[in-house]
This record gives sequence, C-alpha cells and structure tokens, in this order.
Amino acid sequence: MSTKSPGVAFRHVLDGAPLTYVRGLLGEDTCALLDLLGGGATDEAMLRRVAGSAVSPERLISQPDELESFLALLPEAKRSELANRLGWAGATGADLFLSKVEWTADQRRTLLGFLGLVVDRASERSPAFRSATSPTYGMFPHQRRAARRVRDLLYSGERRGVLHLPTGVGKTRTGMNLICDHLRGHEPTVVVWLARGRELLEQAATEFERAWGALGNREVSVIRMWGDAPVELEGITDGIVVLGLDKAVSAAKSDRTFLDRLALHATLTVFDEAHQAVAPTYSRVVEALTLRRDASLLGLTATPGRTWANISEDAKLSEFFARQKVMLEIDGYDNPVTALIEQGYLARPLFRTVATQSGMKLSAADQQGIANAFEIPESLVDRLATNVQWNLQVVRTVLDLIKDHRRILLFAASVEHSRLIVAILSALGLDAAQVTAESSTRHRDNAIARFKSPSSKPMVLSNFGVLTTGFDAPAASATVIARPTTSLVLYSQMVGRVIRGPHAGGTPTCDVVTVVDPDLPGFGDVAEAFTNWEDVWSNR
Repeated sequence: MSTKSPGVAFRHVLDGAPLTYVRGLLGEDTCALLDLLGGGATDEAMLRRVAGSAVSPERLISQPDELESFLALLPEAKRSELANRLGWAGATGADLFLSKVEWTADQRRTLLGFLGLVVDRASERSPAFRSATSPTYGMFPHQRRAARRVRDLLYSGERRGVLHLPTGVGKTRTGMNLICDHLRGHEPTVVVWLARGRELLEQAATEFERAWGALGNREVSVIRMWGDAPVELEGITDGIVVLGLDKAVSAAKSDRTFLDRLALHATLTVFDEAHQAVAPTYSRVVEALTLRRDASLLGLTATPGRTWANISEDAKLSEFFARQKVMLEIDGYDNPVTALIEQGYLARPLFRTVATQSGMKLSAADQQGIANAFEIPESLVDRLATNVQWNLQVVRTVLDLIKDHRRILLFAASVEHSRLIVAILSALGLDAAQVTAESSTRHRDNAIARFKSPSSKPMVLSNFGVLTTGFDAPAASATVIARPTTSLVLYSQMVGRVIRGPHAGGTPTCDVVTVVDPDLPGFGDVAEAFTNWEDVWSNR
C-alpha cells in the first residue's frame, strides 16, 4: 500500500472534537481565565482557538492514554491513512494495527508530520570552529574612562578586577576594546572569554570580530567553543577562544590536561556575567586558566553580587576578584545611572507594579524554602503560573501596554506559562511569539528577527530563561515581568533588556511593569540597585 496521504491538521482534529474533550485539555483554570477575559462563558470557537495553540501536540502524544483518546477522534479514513504511513500492510484492521504500534521517537515524528506539524527541534547548530577577521569601533567618554582604570588593575598587583557598568551602557564593547589592546600588546597570545548560553557566546564572538576589524593589527584566530564544537587546541596560539563554561567543565572532565594546555598560551581571561564566577565548578576553571604569573582576570557585570542581602555570599565574589572593581563615574553626578539617563545613553525607566491576590498562602515550609535557597521554590512558581487571577492580570497588563508600545518583552514564570500566555494573546488577535530553551534554533532566530524588525505592527515576545542576558533589542520599549524572583541579579537583567537609550539606538523612556503577588517576596524597582553591593568592594 502507498504510504503517501494528505494527513489532517492538528487544529482540525480539535475543531471536530467534543467540547468536553477540548475543555479537559485546557484545564479548569485556563477555561476560568478565558471566561473572565470574555466577561462570561467563553464561546466554543475561542476555546478551540486557544487549545490549538496552547496544547502541545508533542506532549499530548507522548502520553499513552492521551494518545489513545486522541487517535479515537480521527475519522476512520484518516486512521487508515495514518496506519499506511506507519507501515500497515493491510493484513489486519487499521485500528488493531495502530493499537499495537510501539510509538518510538520516529513513529511519533511520523504522526506529527501526519498532523501537519513541522518537527524542527533539532540540536543546536555546531558553531564554526575557526574564522578570521580584518577593518568602526569606538567608545563613549564614560567607557573610555572606565577602560583606562581597568588597565591599571589588570597589569599590576593581583592582576584581576571587575568592570561594573549598568546594563545597556556597553560593558561588552568596553571589554572588547580592552581585549584588542591586550592582543596588540602581547603578540602572540590567547584571550579566553568565558560565558554561559548560546546568545551570550555568539554575541561575544561576533562583537570581537567587529572590534578587531576596526582595532586589530594582524590576523588572529576566533575560536567558537560551545555546543557541539570540537575542543581541539592544536595550533591555537594567537587570538580569542570564546568558551562556554559548561563546555569547559565537560572538556576538563574528559581530558584533565585541557585547561592546562589552554592556559599555556592564555594571558587574559574575561568572565562575562562575573557574579557567577565563584560557583565551585566555574571557579576551578578560572583558577586553572590564570596560573601563569603574567595572566590577568577581568570580570564583566552589571550586578557585582550574587544576592540582594546576603553579604557573606557577595563578599566571596569580591574576594575572588581581589576586592577590586571599577565603577562607572561621571563628573557632577553621585549616581552615574542618573547621568546616563539625562544624557540619553539609557532610557528613563517608568517602574510600575500590578498587584494581584492569587490566594496562595505560604506555609512555614514554603517560607523556609525561600530563605534557604535565596529564591522562590519552583513548586510555588508552578502553582502561581496556573493561577487564574495571576494570569488574568498578566494578560490585562499586556493589553494595556500594547496601546502605546510597538515591541513588548514578556518574562514568563515557566515554559508552560509562556506557551499559555502567548496562545491567549494570539487568540485575542495580537502578534505574539515565544522563545524558550526548548525552542529550536530556527524558531528562536526567526522569532527574535521578527521582534527586532522595523515593522510597525506591534508584537509581544515572551520567553522563559533565555533572553535575560545576551539579548539586544533596542526597539523594545516595555517589559512585563511575570516571573517572581528574589534575585536582584535576575530582576536587574530582565529590566536591562529594555533600558537602551536613544544614543544606543533605543527609546527615551521605557515601561517596566512587574506583576506581583503581595504574599511573595520580590522587586518592583531597581533604581538603587547599581550601588547595592558597594560595601563589599574597594572601587577604583
């Protein structure tokens, strides 16, 4: 028999399914949320539209009971077509054949294709291992002043320190100028750039190529070493190695000489998001790379602490960098952030909190868990992410902002929370997309490209755990923070995504709306965050 068949769209199956089945897929909380948004009982068409977006087909067919119920919804002719695709020879009935399918990964992929779904969640593209670059790159006055002071720390005494610049002020560009100076003055030599996350790593590699194209004096190697890239060090004696922290840890476990061999040629290590440096596995990587007497260590961060109020934890970070930090200084201002806003380098943030009583009551165990972990436990966040009143407030906040903003960035509480909010916004007629760690590289790149495009059509980009660092979209002028946290570092990073000012290609003002549950700890404003950690550092 032929295995070719037209299949049937997943949404069409849901359109023909009993309404009770559709409501069951969405769950009582989501149905209640839709009822509130509609001012009464939600009509059938809206329920089916939201289900078509919010329900994950892959997750549904991965559950045997759910899969059996779903297949029963297919018309008899379509079940026969599906059986054909799966190799049915016709010796038995199609339904009997389907009941005996083992549903391996390949068979589930065939079913998804039958339902009209493109399965493109492939592994990340292997980055190019080696490239070369050749010559428009400058710094603002405040960046040049900070760079001069950092040089004094890197080449004398402890030979280590932190460059502390607010998010949106160009710590990466300032760091790249310092790297280019180092490469020109120490020929041949290797600089190692350490960071976590594909976005941060690719941003660093691309930014270095831009910087060296304008500032370089010779051809050097640019090594991208993360994901599936090889960890071959042969011939790497001059240039920059952009090394993923997780890649460094795994490579060192597989080959105990890996870091030692890299350190032979490395005279400068740069740790992006330096507040992570004292995590035990990462600190061992840094110490291994800085064993040479002439090796320097530079940390880059907008938040030179690991916590909001635990001074002993923050002191560990300070000691790791010899208590040496260069903080941005601008003549005539006590707080440089104020100056940068007035001069147009940063947008003027308009902070607002929207409180909603979710009805969650913290037990003594919950409160103890928050205190011990310095963060809200995942179990509490998951409860909040399905709460009707919480989600109603999140959706209403976006609908309010979309009247005045072309690009809105939303930080969701979880992957499923992001999927649900985007499904509801899309059903309400908004252009909404999401990126999470589960998104394929192609989907993530396409969604971000649309968000960064000059199109005048308003768009909402939701994410969880992806766009807090390494993401630059100056046109974004509003953010909705629906991810509860007690981490000032994380909160500052989320706010920082929309704080680019006109001189940096951004907007004069930006709206930062935090949806809060008054019963949970968290933040609603980071106006004073820039100076929060000063008591554990000796600034230069």
